[in-house]
Amino acid sequence: HKLLFERFLNPDRKSMPDLDIDFADTGRDKVIQYVREKYGADCVAQIITFGSLGAKLVVRDVGRVMDMPLQQVDEIAKKIPAGPNVHLHEAMQGPEMQELAKDPQVKRLLELSLKLEGLKRHTGVHAAGTLITKEPVVRYTPLAKGAKSDVVTTQYDGDVCPKLGLLKVDFLGLRTLSIIDDAVKFLKKRGKPDFDIDAIPMDDAKTFEMLRTAKSLAVFQLDSQGIRDLLFRIKPTAFEDIVSLIALFRPGPMQSGMLDMFVDRKHGRESVEYEHKLLEPILKDTYGCMVFQEQVMEISKSLAGFTPGEADGLRKAMGKKIHEDLEKMRAQFVKGCGENKIKDKIANKIYDQMVKFGGYGFNKSHSVAYGLVAYQTAFLKANYPTEFMTAVLTSEIGHAASGPAAKDNKLVTYLEEARRMGIEVLPPDVNKSHTRFDIQDGKIRFGLLAIKNVGEGAAESIVAAAQDKPFAGLTDFCSRVDLHSINKK
Repeated sequence: HKLLFERFLNPDRKSMPDLDIDFADTGRDKVIQYVREKYGADCVAQIITFGSLGAKLVVRDVGRVMDMPLQQVDEIAKKIPAGPNVHLHEAMQGPEMQELAKDPQVKRLLELSLKLEGLKRHTGVHAAGTLITKEPVVRYTPLAKGAKSDVVTTQYDGDVCPKLGLLKVDFLGLRTLSIIDDAVKFLKKRGKPDFDIDAIPMDDAKTFEMLRTAKSLAVFQLDSQGIRDLLFRIKPTAFEDIVSLIALFRPGPMQSGMLDMFVDRKHGRESVEYEHKLLEPILKDTYGCMVFQEQVMEISKSLAGFTPGEADGLRKAMGKKIHEDLEKMRAQFVKGCGENKIKDKIANKIYDQMVKFGGYGFNKSHSVAYGLVAYQTAFLKANYPTEFMTAVLTSEIGHAASGPAAKDNKLVTYLEEARRMGIEVLPPDVNKSHTRFDIQDGKIRFGLLAIKNVGEGAAESIVAAAQDKPFAGLTDFCSRVDLHSINKK
């Protein structure tokens, strides 16, 4: 990112100050603030988003305007299924909705809602999208200030800004980077001062054995039940398999049959065949399957002589399934293949495969970056389980409170996983616990902050008082802690 920024924004400057920020241990807001200070507040703006009137929301809004009783409107809205692709017209076909629509007022509500559904309702701020420009942003896009905040945003959304040639950067706040950082700090404390997460072997036997048995709970991107089932099917043997797996675990590849084809070919149940010898170096790593967008682009360049720009245009057309553009490019592809002595019949067959699978293609650079973080967390879990699980448990503090009613929360799940791995978890202790989870005598000590109703001030006060000398009992505890920070609760 740093090199991209400097080349894009300061092509004539020979040197720039170093980026002295630890992205692993920094909140997204701090990173955006840092970018504002580095490039100038007038050259940085966050990107606006437009919220639409969805099926449920439009019913609630129209009901409010019609002064209908809140309970009645709520009953109607609950009959509409939740989800991003739900349309009011479809929801109205259900027998329960049709029964409700016999009421003239409800019928009027639904008629008005149908006319308004899909219209833009409100503006918001993109969670991570930020524009960085060479000259003040206002020269490229009108700006706006949020009604409830002082955040300056563009008035053009994230689809329009790149079309103007503007640099859009998404700052993703990955908690996983903090987990890796914390685990490495534990290792260095334990007597491994030279440990370097970027120098770990990429073919570690213990790591791949753990992944093949799908024991990947708490591993980045490989944590969910669905992807663990897929891990068990694919049984990865190389880093490239992890990269492919992340790209394949999406509805498109699963429904199109690409996923099953990949698994069968990897395990030799289906032979890997190439329509032309030029395809082999491009598709070898993915067993002849078109998994990545870059593969589709490379095929069009190698077989049909497309320029990089034309190959990117084909990728976009396939991703958006623009039929007219795809048919125009088919003629160009077949003609280009002819110049490489590839018969029209084979060229059309390859193009059909590109259209079928290319539309589901995933960005390989994104998948490799995520795959690397996934591998690093898997390596730590397989080789240094206590340090890794302690860091994972710490990352969950504040995201899920533990308690008897919270069986499904991640903190409880990861505590159970640590115990399954044979790691003893020591209970919280006012004399021995730190604010966060910690390693003591090779065991995980429960952190005070992870206890429900114990805030940061209270935890820090207890730890500070216990460092002087251990508490002798409840009376001693009450007399020595800061009662401004610690209340009865």
